[in-house]
Amino acid sequence: MVREIIKYPTPPSVQYATDVRVFNENIFSLIDDLKETIQANALKGLAAFQIGSYYNVVVIKQEDGSFLELINPRLLSTEGKITTVETTAYFPGLSAEVQRHDKISVIYQDRNAQQHSLKAEGDLSVLLQRKIDYTFGSSFLHKLSKEEKAKFEKKLEFGADVAISEVCPTRFKRDYLTKLSNILLTILGFILVASLFISNEQTLATLWDSQLTISYVALVTNVIYFFYAQYEGRGFTSCSSCQIGNIIGTVVISLTKLSLIMILSYFLVNPA
Repeated sequence: MVREIIKYPTPPSVQYATDVRVFNENIFSLIDDLKETIQANALKGLAAFQIGSYYNVVVIKQEDGSFLELINPRLLSTEGKITTVETTAYFPGLSAEVQRHDKISVIYQDRNAQQHSLKAEGDLSVLLQRKIDYTFGSSFLHKLSKEEKAKFEKKLEFGADVAISEVCPTRFKRDYLTKLSNILLTILGFILVASLFISNEQTLATLWDSQLTISYVALVTNVIYFFYAQYEGRGFTSCSSCQIGNIIGTVVISLTKLSLIMILSYFLVNPA
């Protein structure tokens, strides 16, 4: 029988697997269910833990199409380190870089409770490690480095298996241009307010010239922002539509403020 595979965000129904002590039809039926579920989902292997069973059972589909049944598997020894890009049925559609052992030795029992051992390396080694991890209530999330875990949590948040550089961030380099524009507008506003307390025409003329210069700089800053923001946004394909709206909105608001300040300054500051 094809069983349902537990997927994120549903928590596993058990914390860790229990070793099989009685080898009976219940265990054999569980193994058959794992095989059918592997076939139905085009997987390379499954741990009983992944379908909600508390038994320490792992089934691996081998290259020739046969199945390797491991009851009560344990890592006996490990050798070497490799970094792999892994996917798992628990986090469908998502991947992460995980550091694993290159070569391993495993002991396990068969249906007849006979003990066996095997040595594996490469892809089989990684697959066995992944499935044995599940028997301890662990997924590859627990194996990730601090940096990779942060990236993977972003992938979970956005529901997309993309590099962090492609995910729409909350801060951009263009934000510095926005800050500069706001500073320039603040200076213009300060000059406008200060002019209300000045009656000397020569001083007002100087202030007006300063405002004109600053306003040109503010205008150029917004133009640079508009084009650079679009250039920067091309690197974040996951949120291109919201970026365009944000860029246009930011420029319109900034230029509206600039226009209002300069119109008021023309009448209040300009001595002409």
